Amino acid sequence: MTAIKDAVVLVTGGSRGIGKALVEELYARGAGKVYATARDPRTVTHPDAIALALEVTDPDSVAAAAAQAQDVTALINNAGASVGGSFLDTSVADVRREFEINFYGPLLMTRAFAPIIERNGGGHILNVHSVLSWLGNAGSYSASKAALWQQTNSLRLELLPRGIAVTGLHVGYVDTDLTARIDEPKAKPRDVAALALDGIEAGAHEVLADDISRQVKAGLSAELAALYPQLTH
Repeated sequence: MTAIKDAVVLVTGGSRGIGKALVEELYARGAGKVYATARDPRTVTHPDAIALALEVTDPDSVAAAAAQAQDVTALINNAGASVGGSFLDTSVADVRREFEINFYGPLLMTRAFAPIIERNGGGHILNVHSVLSWLGNAGSYSASKAALWQQTNSLRLELLPRGIAVTGLHVGYVDTDLTARIDEPKAKPRDVAALALDGIEAGAHEVLADDISRQVKAGLSAELAALYPQLTH
């Protein structure tokens, strides 16, 4: 379990959406310091947050952020993107870009910050997945998030002896820029952020932040047609 109060936390993608809500909730719970990253640090609006420029796909950028944030005790890998789509129609370059952001980005961040967190006495890493980690409805995005889910599962085992707990956050539609054109029920970013931090403080391996995530996780052992009704036609 990791206490949020007085913790030093770095949140990737901390200028909008779930990331912005996480920064706000961290300070509301008494975090000692929060680094909020963005490609353009001027977009970080929280008055107390320390804004850092970061491109998660660039090893030099990740190394520079780590050099500036040597006191971190918790890392939240929130930055992500939906770049591609259909495996048949999306360019391979876009598929690769999606994996660079959603899979390799968190890996680069974890490799850079795990030694820092360990040196500071241990702590926590939270990776933001998606219900689409378990559903193939979104092509390359689903695949990149599924790969991140398994990365999280592996890292949880690797980092346990080093005093670093790992939590995976699964969520369906959230009311952010990414889902602006989707006409479906959406969770509020602040509610997702609160559940995510509850999970960190409780030492949860996974946080299922909404009904659809809980339903899909529960259905993984069923026949494929239960998850993909179109297969019955």
